[in-house]
Amino acid sequence: MSAEVFDLACELIARPSVTPHDAGCLDLIGTRLARCGFALERIDAGDVSNLWATRGRGGPVFCFAGHTDVVPPGAIAAWRSDPFVPSVRDGSLYGRGAADMKSSLAAMVVAIERFAADEQRGTLAVLFTSDEEGIALDGTRHVVETLRARGQPVDCCLVGEPSSQTRLGDLLRNGRRGSLNGRLRVRGVQGHVAYPEKARNPIHLALPALDELRTIAWDGGNAHFPATSFQISNLTAGTGAENVIPPSLEAWFNFRYSTASTAAGLEARVHEVLARHGLDYELDWQLSGEPFLTAGGRLLEAVQATLAAELAVTPVLSTGGGTSDGRFIARLGTEVLELGPVNETIHKVDECVAIADLEPLARIYEGIARRVLCR
Repeated sequence: MSAEVFDLACELIARPSVTPHDAGCLDLIGTRLARCGFALERIDAGDVSNLWATRGRGGPVFCFAGHTDVVPPGAIAAWRSDPFVPSVRDGSLYGRGAADMKSSLAAMVVAIERFAADEQRGTLAVLFTSDEEGIALDGTRHVVETLRARGQPVDCCLVGEPSSQTRLGDLLRNGRRGSLNGRLRVRGVQGHVAYPEKARNPIHLALPALDELRTIAWDGGNAHFPATSFQISNLTAGTGAENVIPPSLEAWFNFRYSTASTAAGLEARVHEVLARHGLDYELDWQLSGEPFLTAGGRLLEAVQATLAAELAVTPVLSTGGGTSDGRFIARLGTEVLELGPVNETIHKVDECVAIADLEPLARIYEGIARRVLCR
């Protein structure tokens, strides 16, 4: 087995690129891409590092996308080995970012280096950022806005998110649900708990409305997406005293919604419920991402054919899970798919990736690029 992917993955893991910091990962990757004839452009914003690199001209434009940033490791003592010192145990490579997603980045770079020796039609592109695990404002979103302003198309994009469930290639993300956040503040009137008639308890007022929101069937989903879900994630009230009715209650909630609903429609229904319950409230909305779907097209055909040839696997198509930077890239009208290693340990202590999956992942990425750009 070639050690190319393993060696580069280790180099990347050794860089403590906790979001939004890149810790030199893009410089390392850029140097290797430049040797392959790529034109490099840094589209940095604030503390975020972004690399847009291209080779070739015209269409189709096929892009590899991913992120160099990782989530914080947490308590170092909880790890069996230093999270930023790549370690090998029992056939796995350990370290923060091993699965999410520095192994994917390493496999993409090695695949590109192997592919570079052949003639291609169209354009091969790379979009890597250090702002996926954070607030995701100055990373891929910023680059996409820049590309859109230039009129730069991206026909197909493969994101290296760890999609696989139990074995490499068994699940392919062909879309994601939208994410809509709400921060609700219900106003009451503070008072003594012994004299409730002289106060308005915002907890008592808000709970029936929140319970109704919890039980609503927002939609039934569709052939590609599960039903929209509503979850309360934070609930805060009180003054710290047992004998005081608080002046307000704050509730944070989230919709993960399908293409059967729209953000505007969900917002309107929430406001209708709150108004019907007679609440005095403020509500701030934040749309984290709209749903997207790649139901067919040349990229899906290329991925399915490559997985069949390399691993004899027919992947399950899924739109589940959280959000990814694919939601920004899809705004360009791009076919977007996500394919990467097994995600069992992502964001956990002792994050790891199977070493035996590294070389096959590079072959898969190379095969997909060839099928999109060489045929």
